[in-house]
Amino acid sequence: MIIAFDAKRAFFNNTGLGNYSRNTLNQLFQYFPQHQYQLYSTVAKPRIKFNIPSNVRVVTPDTFTGKLFKSYWRSLLINNQLIRNKPDIYHGLSNELPFGITSTKVKTVVTIHDLIFKRYPQWYKSHDVKIYDKKFSYAAKYADAIVAVSKQTANDIVEWYHVSPEKIKVVYQSCNPVFFNLLSQETIEHIKEKEKIPASYLLYVGTIEERKNLHTLVEALAISKTDIPLVVVGRKTNYYFKKVEPLIQKYQLSKQIYFIENIDNKELPGIYQGAKIFIYPSLYEGFGIPVLESLASGTPVITTAGGCFNESGGKYSVFVDSKNPDALAHSIYDLIDNKEKRITMIEEGRKYARLFNAQSSAENLMNLYEQLLSI
Repeated sequence: MIIAFDAKRAFFNNTGLGNYSRNTLNQLFQYFPQHQYQLYSTVAKPRIKFNIPSNVRVVTPDTFTGKLFKSYWRSLLINNQLIRNKPDIYHGLSNELPFGITSTKVKTVVTIHDLIFKRYPQWYKSHDVKIYDKKFSYAAKYADAIVAVSKQTANDIVEWYHVSPEKIKVVYQSCNPVFFNLLSQETIEHIKEKEKIPASYLLYVGTIEERKNLHTLVEALAISKTDIPLVVVGRKTNYYFKKVEPLIQKYQLSKQIYFIENIDNKELPGIYQGAKIFIYPSLYEGFGIPVLESLASGTPVITTAGGCFNESGGKYSVFVDSKNPDALAHSIYDLIDNKEKRITMIEEGRKYARLFNAQSSAENLMNLYEQLLSI
């Protein structure tokens, strides 16, 4: 089988979609090395390093126009090379397919991660919403199969794009194995020292934007009256941080909240493992991979009730109304005070996270590819 992929996010993106793309490719390379793989990218070498076996072919623009107008190549001109290279399947790993790809006669799969821009358009620029909608709707309509990263996302695709549920397969992403490797206390302390993190802390990981709901966590921290610091790992968005910063000043928490940006991914498992509790108050996600990363790391999780979070968190996480700072504060205070509950959550959480393993994810995808080619 020859399987082609849109490798843009794998080559360029250091966060969610990039991690998903790299993990997916690495899993397939590892567990199904007998197949041939083609990675379609505007550059020959990835900007974000990951292992590409020697038998994997990287395909770049082969015309002057494609090299000059890279977005145009990825969204349209790529079809000419697909026709010549004749892969059996083309998989768009990040919500989109090239326009006109049906002319190639290649079987197509697209992974749709979330439709948050449809449910909460106010969180996005209106121009971006229109672009996303055009790309996502085309992919949902013309893909031979759609991979949804959660049941919640599958339901959203049916609701917003009126796709037959039979066309959608939920394939949970795996958790990167590095989060299961428990580090020595010495290594964790070294990371804390390097990043100037306090000895005991609560943890938040995620972009600092409206949807992630950090402002409610700040209010909850004030209400809980805990003196345990909060470490916030993630990129600040200027518009939303202007909403968060005044709250920090209002509640006099500037010495209790630590912000870390541009964290080395190699250090992130240690930061999870050093935390007392991981708090993820995001209002809406496609899956919520940081929840799974925390469970794998052996750190108890407090997250949002409903949506996809029950899928990523399992029954041993704490679920709360994340719009309610009092409820969030109570859950933090309760868990800090209950060591026995934390121990149970750590043990059961790691067991649950192991269900999302690389081999299962790879096998589920390969089964989908094989089913498509048998039709």
